[in-house]
Amino acid sequence: MLARRLLRLLPLAALFWATPALAAPPPDVVVSVKPLHALVAGVMEGVGTPYLLVRGAASPHDFTLRPSDAKALNGAELVVWVGPSLETFLEKPLAALGAGAVKLSLATADGVRVLPSRAGGVWEAHDHSHAHDDHHDHDHAHDHGATGTDGHIWLDPRNAMAITQAVADSLVKLDPERAATYRANAQKQFAAIEALDRELAAQLVPVKDRPFIVFHDAYHYLEDRYALAAAGAITVTPDQRPGAARLSQLRHAIGDAKAVCVFAEPQFEPSLVKVLVEGTGARTGTLDPEGANLPEGAGLYPALMRFNAKALVDCLSGG
Repeated sequence: MLARRLLRLLPLAALFWATPALAAPPPDVVVSVKPLHALVAGVMEGVGTPYLLVRGAASPHDFTLRPSDAKALNGAELVVWVGPSLETFLEKPLAALGAGAVKLSLATADGVRVLPSRAGGVWEAHDHSHAHDDHHDHDHAHDHGATGTDGHIWLDPRNAMAITQAVADSLVKLDPERAATYRANAQKQFAAIEALDRELAAQLVPVKDRPFIVFHDAYHYLEDRYALAAAGAITVTPDQRPGAARLSQLRHAIGDAKAVCVFAEPQFEPSLVKVLVEGTGARTGTLDPEGANLPEGAGLYPALMRFNAKALVDCLSGG
């Protein structure tokens, strides 16, 4: 890794051999999805801009690498991703193209609490009383393996803080010249996420006991952190459309669960949700686990969390 960075300096060194030593260029960092990219960009502020793979409204569930992405991976010094539970499209390319890069798999990073994925349909009620217990924060960090887990780890702000720390630590090892900048940026991001967490907690208290159903099981961390009453999911995975029998079952389940809202997602078939709620009395809204319609960059993470909190409050309170 050091040799690769030195090679990038050789042309400049040849031109300015008589001048004082030049600072190494910023490390080449590749990030899988927009929320992680936002957190990495915050740590790298003032140093460089990480490369984002899954852009715009694309989903990691059905993403295909472009030639420019393959080139970026081939030259990467650090690749940041959740792991196979989310970005299955990256497993083989990382082995082939990113062989020389440090691979930071956040699902197994220190302090990141991983929760299990759940089947489609209606879930059994479970106790959320632990959601604000600081002693519970990361007690079960690695109870679940890479398969069968919910990969949307950033939707718990405490995980976002652990991600920030893991990224800062990796960058300090890779680029010790700028260690002070990475650490200062991480501290700034910690404070911002803590304030955001308090803001969202206060905002969601009035609706935390109102049941709702989501498009797919991507919000386990958000529900768990703020003691929300999610009752089920329409489908197991976003690219697997439920059949007529499942739709009928879910219509009955909406009534049985007394679900106030059913939430679509911007990337996937909002029309399906409208068909599902016909005759049930439930309202519809939109939740977004990845920031499909938000501009990439460090500001995406707080914008995404506020978007989802507002969507929950608006729909569940009838506003």
